[in-house]
Amino acid sequence: MRELSLDQVRTLIAILDLGTFSAAAQALHLSQPTISLHIAELEQRFNTPLLVRTRKPVTATAAGALLAERGRKLLKEADEISEAIRRQTLGIRGRVRMGASSGILVHNLPAVMEILEQRYNGIDIDVQILGSADTLAGLTQGSLDLGIVAMPQPQNKDIVIQHWRTDPMMAFIPPRWECPDLITPAWLADKPLIFNEPSTHMYHLTMAWFAAAGFAPRARIELNYTEAMKSLVASSYGAAILPAEHPDQHGVKTMQIRPLDPPLPRYTGIAHRPLPQLDGASRNVLEVLQQFRQIPQD
Repeated sequence: MRELSLDQVRTLIAILDLGTFSAAAQALHLSQPTISLHIAELEQRFNTPLLVRTRKPVTATAAGALLAERGRKLLKEADEISEAIRRQTLGIRGRVRMGASSGILVHNLPAVMEILEQRYNGIDIDVQILGSADTLAGLTQGSLDLGIVAMPQPQNKDIVIQHWRTDPMMAFIPPRWECPDLITPAWLADKPLIFNEPSTHMYHLTMAWFAAAGFAPRARIELNYTEAMKSLVASSYGAAILPAEHPDQHGVKTMQIRPLDPPLPRYTGIAHRPLPQLDGASRNVLEVLQQFRQIPQD
């Protein structure tokens, strides 16, 4: 059995509202044979008369009146759906799903969200705390629209990654430790350490920094939540290597923050599907994110 056609329902309602087939045809910009066909197909589908044609104006049978009543609700909901899709496509309103690490969410995205609220307060941002691998998987599978990921990443023809930020990695040292102004791998390697989990890009970046100087330290604990790692540093559980994501980070009093020697930059990028596959809401969020691109000065 064919699905109910909203165009046919709209025709039925127009006939009842205007009283004649010809008036409905004129209002809907359809030919009168098309109007008659719509009603015939509806009556065939429900196997019952829907209109009383022997009187003017045309009136509804009991079944026709019920279909018209429910049909008005269907058409209203269809119009609302169309308007919602239009607003999403234009970027006026919609929901954008984004993946990002906890550090990016806490330190970098609030300023982005503030601009989005000012310009596009009809767009809801659903941020999921995810590592880069899970974010890229979500983009590929269609469960995410945008993501902030560590760079570099393997080439993927289905995903575009644009540089977003370059942040220096810093040594976060417990407050009571005596430490030099510059932290080297040799000084840090034998200290209690707090690392990101081995599955993360940050872990491999940190281990490569040690390895280049001939060290392969083991962590006292590994976890993947930046603020929790900082809390452990503040409680003197160990030292950590993390990006200086916040402009006021150097003023933190609960721990010591020192630059690394040699320096270790952390690169992040904005990841998304090709632009033709993004709706207007996602494009507007992408545009605002790009306004926060940051490249350190030499």
